[in-house]
Amino acid sequence: MFYNYLRYFTVIYLTIFVLSAESCSRFSKPAQETAPAASYQVEPFAILQTGRHPLWFQLTENGPILLESIEDAVNTTALAPWPLAMYVRFSQEKDGEIVSVVNRDGFMKFAVSETAKGIAMYYFSGGEFWRLYTVGGLIFYNDRPVALLYLDDRFLDSSAPNPNPRIWTFSMESVIPFQINIPALDIFSVEDGWSADILRYGSDGFWYYRVIKRSDSQPGIRILRTDNLLREGRDVTAEIFHSSAPQQTEIFNPSLPRLPNGFHYTWMGHVGDSIFASWEEQEEFYIGAAGFVVIKR
Repeated sequence: MFYNYLRYFTVIYLTIFVLSAESCSRFSKPAQETAPAASYQVEPFAILQTGRHPLWFQLTENGPILLESIEDAVNTTALAPWPLAMYVRFSQEKDGEIVSVVNRDGFMKFAVSETAKGIAMYYFSGGEFWRLYTVGGLIFYNDRPVALLYLDDRFLDSSAPNPNPRIWTFSMESVIPFQINIPALDIFSVEDGWSADILRYGSDGFWYYRVIKRSDSQPGIRILRTDNLLREGRDVTAEIFHSSAPQQTEIFNPSLPRLPNGFHYTWMGHVGDSIFASWEEQEEFYIGAAGFVVIKR
């Protein structure tokens, strides 16, 4: 193992957090729902020092794990429909940092370390609560990264209720994500039977979100947009909604290493002197192994 660390020119500092909670039912709300007190600074999950070789990470229920090579991810994870799989769902760059949200898991953050040479990787697990739900969006709201959770039961007959809370963020004072309120979405409350499965910033400068209210006959679906999430948006057509979606582009960079057959890059960004790229094993709408690679530019 020590040889592997030398081979990859990597120093990994893992921090183990022991979390305690009172006993609760499976579908009860998570323990932390409000912003934590600024009592301490979160330590990095790992410090990544990129060099000659790429650093491959695979996502697991216990957080990202370092692989010796991408070949180690082949045939390790059963394929699952994309709403139920664990993979990097969305990523965004902001102020020289990268924030990612992992489906059915939590947040990750990558930033140039202020205390050690390398890239600091932070991991914020949503625990068992997040395991029940699909991520429907990642935006920045009041300069905070915000993720939307929703219940996707198209491929699995789940007895879980709609997530409440459904809007989550994190801070550098706690390893546990916590809830945040967005007034435009609060109008369509979970208590009144509403769910929201899409939240994004459009290419036209508006915020878009889709809300659904199930009924015995036909579900009520509304697509809205607003220039201010402090107030309710206005209804728009599906055509306007789809035309405002960010354009999907093929991920290509000559610095990125080749992937095995059936594996694909899904997003790429830069932090410090390194390239970050998420990858996943794909077969139609199914996803198997997934993770990310970090490599020097």
